[in-house]
Amino acid sequence: MKPLLLDWAATLMSYFLLGLIRVLTGSQARWWGCPPKAEQRIYFANHQSHADLVMIWAALPKELRRGVRAVAARDYWTKTRFRQWLTSAVFNVIYVSRQHHADEDPLEPLVEAMTAGDSLILFPEGTRGYADEPQAFKAGLYKLALKFPDVELVPAWINNVQRVMPKGEVVPVPVLCSVTFGKPMRVQAGETCHDFLQRARAAVLALRDV
Repeated sequence: MKPLLLDWAATLMSYFLLGLIRVLTGSQARWWGCPPKAEQRIYFANHQSHADLVMIWAALPKELRRGVRAVAARDYWTKTRFRQWLTSAVFNVIYVSRQHHADEDPLEPLVEAMTAGDSLILFPEGTRGYADEPQAFKAGLYKLALKFPDVELVPAWINNVQRVMPKGEVVPVPVLCSVTFGKPMRVQAGETCHDFLQRARAAVLALRDV
């Protein structure tokens, strides 16, 4: 398919998905701790469904979406040609490998994107969970925060989306959902990785009842 047709297809798909998400979820964005701004940020959220990526993308205002890239597992999202096209052409995701060699840095593509000025949508648990509370956060968020100390880290809580697309299911069902964005945070002076990740996880969890 020619590049122009691919661009048109991606644009049409993005409008279709936005409409579908609004029908299925209501797509409520709640900017509780900060306003939406076109500045470089790392949005980090809980992760319970493959629909999380789409939900948080749709919650962002149109003017922010182009500069915000979600981080997605390469092994799942490139498994079929359609998934790969959808995530690369429509969502412009950054693929990361969940299985990597000792000499590979899994954060390298994220660092490259942020060096280029992109914002990120990150799921620090690294995999989907089943419970209402997030699993322990992995160290990637801390390492990125240290490397880019001037970038705001914005916690987010995605509510109810696991009921739209439960783990192991492929047919979505209509459920009212929302994404609540919290107060930006940064690594404090002398803060250890463990303490920061505990604080970041608590910041996400605190948004559950806002």
